[in-house]
Formats: sequence, C-alpha cells, structure tokens
Amino acid sequence: MTDLAISPMDRIMRKAGAERVSEEAAETLREVLETLALEISRDSIALAKHAGRKTVNAEDVRMASRKLLAMTKLGI
Repeated sequence: MTDLAISPMDRIMRKAGAERVSEEAAETLREVLETLALEISRDSIALAKHAGRKTVNAEDVRMASRKLLAMTKLGI
C-alpha cells in the first residue's frame, strides 16, 4: 500500500502544465515522490539523532533535501 493518493499527482502534473495525465504517469510520479520522501526522512532522522534529538525538525528536513539535491546534481 502506498501513502500518497493518485489524484494529487494528477493535480500536480496539471499545475505544471500537462493537459492530460495518464494513470500510469500519475502512479509513476507517486512512486518517485514516495522514494524521495523516504530518503529525505531517513536522512532527517539521522541528522536529528546526530544532534542528540529524538524530534526531527524543519531544518533537518531542509538539510536532508539540500543533500539529496546536491547529490543529484553531482550525479551521485
């Protein structure tokens, strides 16, 4: 079971300019976003633990997101 619904994926793609969105495209976007969210969440948790906290805060999420973006740009 997935954690994200399909209909928001369709809305996101339409908001980005798509006239029509296939169900397969919406499902694929959902899979990609869930994968990214899990990776960012894991890194955020690690950052909080490293700082001696049990609570993940917004800055942890921002830092984990920047790390993932930097790795993507570097092709890692």
